[in-house]
Amino acid sequence: MKTPNLFSLHKRLEEQKNMNMQVSQKDFIKTVELFAGVGGFRIGLENIKNLNKGFNIVWSNQWEPSTKIQHASQLYEKQFGYTNHSNEDIKNVKVSDIPDHDMLVGGFPCQDYSVASTLKNSHGINGKKGVLWWEIYRILEEKKSKAPKYLLLENVDRLLKSPANQRGRDFAIILSSLNNLGYFVEWRVINASDYGMPQRRRRVFIFASKKDTVFYNKIKNNATLDNLEKIGLFAKTFPIKKIDSSKILSQKLSNDLVYITNHFNKLTPKNNAFLDAGYMIDGIFYTSKIEADYSGKYSVLGDFLQDENSVPKEFYINNEELKKWKYQKGSKSIERVNKITGHKYTYSEGSMGFPDCLNKPARTIITGEGGASASRFKHVIEVNGKHRRLTPLELERLNMFPDNHTQGVTDAKRAFLMGNALVVGIVERLGNTILKEINEFATKI
Repeated sequence: MKTPNLFSLHKRLEEQKNMNMQVSQKDFIKTVELFAGVGGFRIGLENIKNLNKGFNIVWSNQWEPSTKIQHASQLYEKQFGYTNHSNEDIKNVKVSDIPDHDMLVGGFPCQDYSVASTLKNSHGINGKKGVLWWEIYRILEEKKSKAPKYLLLENVDRLLKSPANQRGRDFAIILSSLNNLGYFVEWRVINASDYGMPQRRRRVFIFASKKDTVFYNKIKNNATLDNLEKIGLFAKTFPIKKIDSSKILSQKLSNDLVYITNHFNKLTPKNNAFLDAGYMIDGIFYTSKIEADYSGKYSVLGDFLQDENSVPKEFYINNEELKKWKYQKGSKSIERVNKITGHKYTYSEGSMGFPDCLNKPARTIITGEGGASASRFKHVIEVNGKHRRLTPLELERLNMFPDNHTQGVTDAKRAFLMGNALVVGIVERLGNTILKEINEFATKI
């Protein structure tokens, strides 16, 4: 009775050995960057120099539908060249024109991912027009056996709670669709400042890998608590404190995306189905609240300021304008009238710290960070008794981009692009762990 089991195990190890050796014999992981912006994923992955292999971006795509001038794509081309870069709406790109690759990365928009049955086929689905998650799905589906082994994606953390009247439905659709395509998935909400980086920016990162990879097999062969605390990609990269196993949520997902669209979390729509950390394997997800466990050096806003002698004068705020900023940042209670119903109501908001503290990580950079007009959410610092806004160079540094990476467009546009960007250090650390896991497995075979 033991012989067939040993044979099966040997066969499985041989298949995995062949798969991993194909990667390890190269000196890079072929990578495609979608929704590339100004290249945050690329910078993070190409920063990795401590291994004999690395990541090579073999194709990229950036398209901004709302603007005539493609500023982000132009800056991407300026920094990385025109070769294998696409500035075309991804919906119009043929999958056959995208090179085969090992990993797909990108920060896709948070949208409504619900689906409906096709008219022609009750088993088919129609994703909503213009929703870019379905472009990722299209690439994975049409690539078939040549689909990438790994995905590394980023989104706003509200994705886990979307939509408000059926919390978690959209993320459940993503998980189930990836499971149907043969992937196992991990996710983690990461606040960059919790791990020593200079900005308080919470984003959800999603890592998916095919079911014939080392990542899948490690999770498959270990206990849930160990996977969340020690074994998973995120646990190894961004350590967490011990989890209370009694508070881990688990549920089997339907593989019918239309059913999920119509029924997921309908009975308890205000309860969160997905918490800040978790994984999904073979259609079952496990999720838990977490707390970062970090004892390294912390970065603060004041560490990333440029020399005051090089700050353009237009970033300084005179005394008259400072009154407007203080009003915007202060607490207020305003009576308003609903224009449609005529109903009167009071709008209230509390005060914000002003100026921004130089001895703490920066607040989240927003897309409206640029421009001289007073704002509640823009950063204002005080240096040598003078108040000023943050410069584009400082915004780049807070996202851990190279200095002047976005130089060549207006200051307001540079600020907008950084508001849309990610913290490069997170990608770099995750990329390091991915390479180490692949490399360690290959050397053991």
